[in-house]
Amino acid sequence: MRRLRPAEYRKSIFEIDLDKLRRMGKRALLLDLDNTLARWDDSVPSPALLEWLEEVRAHGMKLCIVSNNGGMRVREFAARAGVPCICHAIKPRVKGFVDAMRLLGVEPRETVVVGDQLFTDILGGNRAGAYTILVVPIDRYEFIGTRLVRIIERRVLSYLQRQGVQAEK
Repeated sequence: MRRLRPAEYRKSIFEIDLDKLRRMGKRALLLDLDNTLARWDDSVPSPALLEWLEEVRAHGMKLCIVSNNGGMRVREFAARAGVPCICHAIKPRVKGFVDAMRLLGVEPRETVVVGDQLFTDILGGNRAGAYTILVVPIDRYEFIGTRLVRIIERRVLSYLQRQGVQAEK
C-alpha cells in the first residue's frame, strides 16, 4: 500500500501549491493527460490550463506530459500546450517517467508526478522515486479499461482515506 500512497491529494491541478513544491527543491512536473489536465480524449487544452502551465513555468519548473495513450492526439495536445510529451508510457512502468526526467534534465528527487489514477500515475511515480500528487478526475467519462480499474481503485482510495489521505482544498 505504501507505493499506492500519494504524497498529496488535491481536488485539481489548480490546487497544487507551486510555491511549496519549489521550496522543496522540485524542478519538474510530469503530468498525466486524461482526466488530469483535460477530459478523456480531448485534444485541445483549455484557456485555464494554458494559464496554469504558464504559472508553473513562472515558478521556474519544467513540464512534460507522460501518457499511456497513443501518439497523435497526445502530441497534438502537448504541442498546443507548449509542453513536451512521452506517449505510450506504459505506466506504472518507470521507463516513461525516467525518459521524461532525462528529457527535462532532472533527478527523481526534483520531480513531481501528477495524475488521477493510483495504479498508473501514483504507483509509477512512487516507483520512479518522484514526489506524487493525486488529483480528483476531471470527469467520469473514461476509457472502458480505466472504468474497470476504478472499481478496485475506489476501495484502495477508501482505505487510504481512512489512513488520513484526503483531497485538500
